Amino acid sequence: MPNPHKVVVLVLEGALPLDVGIPAEVFHPDTGFPYEVSACGVVAGTVPSNGGFGYAVPHGLEALADADTIIVPGYAPSGRPIPAEVCDALRSAASHGVRIASICYGAFALADAGLLDGLRATTHWDAAEKLAKRHPQISVEPNVLFVDEGSVLTSAGAAAGLDLCLHIVRSDLGVGPANEIARGLVTAPFRSGGQAQYLPKAVDASQGETLAATREWALTQLAEPVTIAELAAHARMSARTFLRRFAEETGTTPLQWILRARVDTARELLESTRMPVDQIADQVGLGTGANLRLHFRRLLDTSPSEYRATFAGRS
Repeated sequence: MPNPHKVVVLVLEGALPLDVGIPAEVFHPDTGFPYEVSACGVVAGTVPSNGGFGYAVPHGLEALADADTIIVPGYAPSGRPIPAEVCDALRSAASHGVRIASICYGAFALADAGLLDGLRATTHWDAAEKLAKRHPQISVEPNVLFVDEGSVLTSAGAAAGLDLCLHIVRSDLGVGPANEIARGLVTAPFRSGGQAQYLPKAVDASQGETLAATREWALTQLAEPVTIAELAAHARMSARTFLRRFAEETGTTPLQWILRARVDTARELLESTRMPVDQIADQVGLGTGANLRLHFRRLLDTSPSEYRATFAGRS
């Protein structure tokens, strides 16, 4: 019988409980698949968690040298500096061909170790901008559930770690074992879409004082075509000055901002009503259901029907 694939979960101070538990469940040998899972910290002992309790880890960083796969759960606060010896241990493991994955904010540990340089990566949506600013050499993809760059993988926030771990099982053993483990965990073996659908509303009318009133007005006009000239007139500015001020306050163009507002309003209607998709599209100013589906797929990486099933529930 071949030796089991050794998965080591690196538990850092402030580790998030769900992030630690996911790989422990997915790779537990009781699943019947050839995995062995253990936990380590910087040193053996008790590691304080983010939830007011601690993790008893039997090993220190030396356990990483014997791993086939290392998983770094998220820890709080996001981006907190990690000990230099952790970076050294992760780099050493990577140089020996160990597969290394992160869940949620754990991506910051991989980034600090230099393992994500020149690669695509993701993390929880609320820390993606921080990761991109701190490590501009990384191509941060904030909307996906996970990114697989071969020997280095990263996942989005919290439950996306489950998507990542099941993906690792599919890569190692095939679809069947991944589906069987998912059934045991009572979860979907594969989720469509990305984490963009879980973000809060993308637009904020109050952002920036100068044009806040005009943006508030624009939100009342979503069902109708709104032109730059009309927006500028409401703000009592020339079109050129309006466009400049709008970009300064929101970081985007008025038409892109209105599009996101229309999609956000459609999200609210999908969650709270049973209105048909075509009717919602007309009410938010996107015209047809096909147009709404196009923008949903482009901005949220899902469809209106899938979004409704996720956030409003099935009747």
